Amino acid sequence: MDFFRSIILAALFAGITAGTALTGLQTLKVFPLVFAAEEIENSGGVGTHVHSADSGDTEDEWMPSDGLERLFYSFLSNVLISVGLGLALAAVMAVRRVTDWRQGVIWGLCGFIVVNLAPALGMPPELPGMPAGDLVERQTWWWATAFLTASGLALIFLVKGQISGIAGVVALALPHVYGAPHSIDNTSLIPAYLAAEFATASLSTNLVFWALLGALSALAIAHQLDEDQLQAD
Repeated sequence: MDFFRSIILAALFAGITAGTALTGLQTLKVFPLVFAAEEIENSGGVGTHVHSADSGDTEDEWMPSDGLERLFYSFLSNVLISVGLGLALAAVMAVRRVTDWRQGVIWGLCGFIVVNLAPALGMPPELPGMPAGDLVERQTWWWATAFLTASGLALIFLVKGQISGIAGVVALALPHVYGAPHSIDNTSLIPAYLAAEFATASLSTNLVFWALLGALSALAIAHQLDEDQLQAD
């Protein structure tokens, strides 16, 4: 029971802290680019939104109003996702007894590669108004890429043997050899420089987020294990 309590407390601490930091970074770097793209999309007529491929008429769908309400829901979403990711990361790190923050950063960077970097090689982060392929195909490719990337890293770094290393490299390359689904119509209202800046800002903020999540998870696990040891003594 103490073991699971340690994981939950570590995930809550790391997730809330890292999710708050991510929201702050997005407010400075990411959200202004999203707002600029939305202005271009709204002023340029009907565009193709990355999330609206199969959604039909979205005029009546509820959306948070701009300003504090939108920021609050972004913060809430970031924290909830961060806690969920923190649970997965803390569970793996607790099993492997990762209690040094430097090792935590390395595990966090692996999470960044799995969740953000590897999928972005085929499907870079996209702004409103940019063309997008079929939603189901994109989601399927994303999940397959994340799974194969995690499996490939595990085979290379956690399993000994030349064969496992080769299998890991194949797993890493497979989704990119197959290729990500894209829209047939590449017409976009968004300037290329804005799309590139958004992809860079999105990846860089998530890089900081994952490094922070890993470091805080390791520190929290170490603290909980020390407390459990003191109580046992």
